Amino acid sequence: MQVTIIGTGNVATVLGKLILSKGHTIHQVYGRNIDAARGLATNLKASAIDDFNNLNKDADIYIVAVSDKSIETVCNQLDLYDKLILHTAGSVSKDVLKIVSNNYGVLYPIQSLRKTMDIETPIPFLVDGSDTNTTLVVEIFAKTLSNKVAIGNDDKRLKLHTAAVFACNFVNFMYLQSANFCEENNIDFSLLQALIEETATRLRTHHPKDVFTGPAVRKDTATIKKHLEQLNSNPAAQHIYKLISEMIMQY
Repeated sequence: MQVTIIGTGNVATVLGKLILSKGHTIHQVYGRNIDAARGLATNLKASAIDDFNNLNKDADIYIVAVSDKSIETVCNQLDLYDKLILHTAGSVSKDVLKIVSNNYGVLYPIQSLRKTMDIETPIPFLVDGSDTNTTLVVEIFAKTLSNKVAIGNDDKRLKLHTAAVFACNFVNFMYLQSANFCEENNIDFSLLQALIEETATRLRTHHPKDVFTGPAVRKDTATIKKHLEQLNSNPAAQHIYKLISEMIMQY
């Protein structure tokens, strides 16, 4: 496939490298900043543009990999007739693309993407299309990039995006509470690394409800009380600990 990437950020960079590594060709890279576009285009063996008037209409797929709030702005500047155009957002309807082309869809990477990440990092995809045939084309393309591909409409994708916040950002916020507590008490946070990894690894074969450990599961109120006392100097963390412990015990 000949692919044009619109965007130069984390998603554009990672997807561009992945697409190239799987034997596809990156035709052009568009960026508002020509230097950024040239930098990414050089890595992807493509040409760089910063003006949509110079967009070549010969690519097979056009991927809009920009921030959610910028997708509509980009779409208002494009007209691709019947060319396949995709966006990569979790919370934006695919229909935002219908003013650009009759064939449109979504290639949503279910992963936290960073420019410097290892290209071998697994990236599942949730895909969708404007009609059955387009969805099939997007699915086939996605399966050349990943061995984990599912089809989902706007509603399912938004629900998955919501679930991802719980699974990633909220969990990381808990890591931050732990790290801050360790730093305040001169404890090496890395001592918890193996515990964190083991818990995450167990989720490959177990439902989260079967992975709980700790005093809340055992309804060990004596230990919970001791822990809460340790958090007296941090009322916010103490509140979180108490709330989550109560929710686990109720569950």
